[in-house]
Amino acid sequence: MALLQISEPGQSPLPHERRRAAGIDLGTTNSLIATVRDGHVQVLGDAEGRILLPSVVRFHADGAATIGQAAAEAEVSDPLNTIASVKRLMGRGRAEIGASPYDLSSTDEGPVRLRTVAGEKTPVEVSAHILRALKARAEAYLGGELSGVVITVPAYFDEPQRQATKDAARLAGLPVLRLLNEPTAAAVAYGLDRNPEGLYCVYDLGGGTFDVSLLRLSQGVFEVLATGGDALLGGDDMDAALVRHWMGEGARATSPSETRQLLRAARHARERLSGETEIMIDVPGVFQGLLNRATLEGLIDPLIERTLAPCRRVLKDAGVKVADIHEVVLVGGATRTPRLRERIEGFFRKAPLHDIDPDQVVAIGAARQADLLIGNAGAADMLLLDVIPLSLGLEIMGGLVEKIIPRNSPIPASRAQEFTTYKDGQTALALHVVQGERDLVSDCRSLARFSLRGIPPMVAGAARIRVTFRVDADGLLSVTARELTQGIESEITVKPSFGLSDADIERMLGDSIIHASDDALMRALREQQVEADRMIVAVEAAMAEGADLLMENERTAIERQMVLLQSVKGGTDPQAIRAAIVSLDQASADFAARRMDAGLRKAMTGRSVTEFS
Repeated sequence: MALLQISEPGQSPLPHERRRAAGIDLGTTNSLIATVRDGHVQVLGDAEGRILLPSVVRFHADGAATIGQAAAEAEVSDPLNTIASVKRLMGRGRAEIGASPYDLSSTDEGPVRLRTVAGEKTPVEVSAHILRALKARAEAYLGGELSGVVITVPAYFDEPQRQATKDAARLAGLPVLRLLNEPTAAAVAYGLDRNPEGLYCVYDLGGGTFDVSLLRLSQGVFEVLATGGDALLGGDDMDAALVRHWMGEGARATSPSETRQLLRAARHARERLSGETEIMIDVPGVFQGLLNRATLEGLIDPLIERTLAPCRRVLKDAGVKVADIHEVVLVGGATRTPRLRERIEGFFRKAPLHDIDPDQVVAIGAARQADLLIGNAGAADMLLLDVIPLSLGLEIMGGLVEKIIPRNSPIPASRAQEFTTYKDGQTALALHVVQGERDLVSDCRSLARFSLRGIPPMVAGAARIRVTFRVDADGLLSVTARELTQGIESEITVKPSFGLSDADIERMLGDSIIHASDDALMRALREQQVEADRMIVAVEAAMAEGADLLMENERTAIERQMVLLQSVKGGTDPQAIRAAIVSLDQASADFAARRMDAGLRKAMTGRSVTEFS
């Protein structure tokens, strides 16, 4: 008689038992879910076999919601209650969004909300509806609840956008194993981990976002060397350019419904012209005319050119040349456009890979990674190392930034650095966490502020405070400050309600290059100004405490140098400030030596030499 192996309730599953895991591509235009079964990745469809789930949600007055194709069909008839391309709104504030086809309700300080007949909805709530629909597909196919999922995000999603994605998953009841950068997922799908070691570039242009990542495969480790992109550039922008062209040819769009009709027609036209050279456009009562491929290519060429700037920067950041790239992988539905493939081949001087359906490739890679993380895949699978897109640091005296984790550092990452107090007797320390590449806090993005209290009172510079930055595998940051003598500790998890747009990231990276010499000069100036303030405070305190040790001519000389230092401190020449600091130090050197001797005599009075041995 055969024996059954049975786990007690609450115990871990048997070693050979496969757990249910899936990979999700939560896309701007369409979303997908895939899973690994019997060693093969299966992209899952709905009851009608449709693999692509339009990322569209329609809200109804009774509170119900329609998701996917049925919702997309109502984009024209009910535009204000039918939400599409919600990914562009994730983790963003009202001021960052600009013009929108939806009825938005928020202040500049809070997350955006969309007014619908079912009440106000956040982008997180809308995305959660999409994720629930995908979850239902997977659980019906696998015959039970999912144990974990990997959800892909654009490589340039900042922390608020990543956190919003995790919040949507939690709202949908999905346990997230990891957020995985979309370009990395695509590389996994192509099995580049089993290819010869070398450099691989992933070019990902979807409906609403663009990413480019440079990956290096070395000794089984898949490392993202550099990443770039634009979270406000994609196929949607090609459609918008086409609509603007039609408007110039007499098309009318006097209502949200007519605008949606034109945008849908533009998307269909772009897709058809991938295989045809000329088509007829007919939007009843709105626009009618011919469109050829040459006209479309002329309209989208500037947008394709915009994608090449991040490609150049990624190569520069990694210190490699086009000739060093082993393969280029195309991802995203927009890469089906023949003109785009032409331009990419011209830029990289090699034909890009597009064997796997560009709409499915990210979900396939996510499924493979989910299978690995849940414990089903073998130990021989690849290790993935994503990177931090922008440097993380702290504000220090003088409004300067001390970078703790530099950009393009592999994640997860943990870095620590010691700081000290500025004033005698200081018992608290304010910490300001920032993100960016410039040397001044005013030129960077503020992420969070918190305080460390209970520091034992000591002389300035004696306290030792270790600040640790930790970035987890999802790119989310926590910061801990610990006073080392007493063990006092404070911690914060950086979770802003809305965040930095990728257009801002692009601008910040560009500014850091353009203003590099100015920033270096300003940093040197601020450092000398801080040192001047410290010197003046220290000398004034010493003169007050040791007035009896000062000779009159000595006092006059010190005061003269202090006046000089005060006068140059507000200038713009760091060398002049440094020279004045040195002069004040020299003028007060003999006085400082007498104070030290007097302090030692006082400490030793009445005590034997052996007590100090």
